[in-house]
Amino acid sequence: MSTFLFRRLLEAIPTLLVVSLTVFSLTRILPGDPVRLLLGEEPDPRAAEELRHVLGLDRPLAVQFGNWLLSTIQGDLGRSIKDSTPVSKLIGEKLPTTIELAVFAMAIAIGIGVPAGLLAATNRGKWLDGLVTSGSLIGVSIPNFFLGILLIYLFSIRLRWIPPSGYVEFWVDLPKNLSLMILPALTLGTGLAGALARFTRNSVLEVLSQDYIRTALAKGLDERTVLLKHALRNAAIPILTVMGLQLGGLLGGAVVTEQIFSIPGFGRLVVDAVLTRDFPVLQGVVLIAAISVFLVNLLVDVLYALVDPRIRYR
Repeated sequence: MSTFLFRRLLEAIPTLLVVSLTVFSLTRILPGDPVRLLLGEEPDPRAAEELRHVLGLDRPLAVQFGNWLLSTIQGDLGRSIKDSTPVSKLIGEKLPTTIELAVFAMAIAIGIGVPAGLLAATNRGKWLDGLVTSGSLIGVSIPNFFLGILLIYLFSIRLRWIPPSGYVEFWVDLPKNLSLMILPALTLGTGLAGALARFTRNSVLEVLSQDYIRTALAKGLDERTVLLKHALRNAAIPILTVMGLQLGGLLGGAVVTEQIFSIPGFGRLVVDAVLTRDFPVLQGVVLIAAISVFLVNLLVDVLYALVDPRIRYR
């Protein structure tokens, strides 16, 4: 296992280098000049040139990338162009919020999607199967921005049960935090639950058609035991894969949902960085998001071996 983990870490290095180069290149071709955004549309030429020199924007692009990459390797993601705040500090403040939202949304998706998929698989061809399939299709199809606005209108404006937006750290006020996070988590988790239900149904149906399942049932084993202990465990590999992909995407930043509910997470940080052409912040956020996706995928690979003893990494 240790050899496998070390090899995966080595394989991640060229991927992160490509991601770093791509995001650096894309930020530099964005329309707009951060100097003009800071000093105004018609800044003093001398002041603009001095600020450009201070920010290092007057150097060749290859030199800028090399300096940023060297600093990143040393653990320094640079400083924000907007207010000179260290990028690592900004990410440290926003990342826990996005992680909380992602974990909350995944919990809702798993709590709804997996049981619904099992229910559909054990009632194949019946009305319950059709209901779950239709519901999962609707959940996947509804855009997050529409569902978020709909939930705000229903639970916040009409029923007045839950605050419409805002964020409070859970260590400051846990009940307030949960009340503010439930709507954005539902907004994200509903679509994920739909996809998870479909994958769970298909995976379990494939396993239920195997000979060893029919043999276990023929020997008189309880149907629930066969379903949960044998069928679900053997169908867990594709389900875990979908979970990993979904969680990695959430950690990358739920931009639209965070904007709708005024959550100060990665999504808001990305939007603000794009609007202000804050290159260091944008580069740092994308790099951390890429690392998060890699770590989630690595965790999923480790869980494969725990779920299925036949899988061994050497």
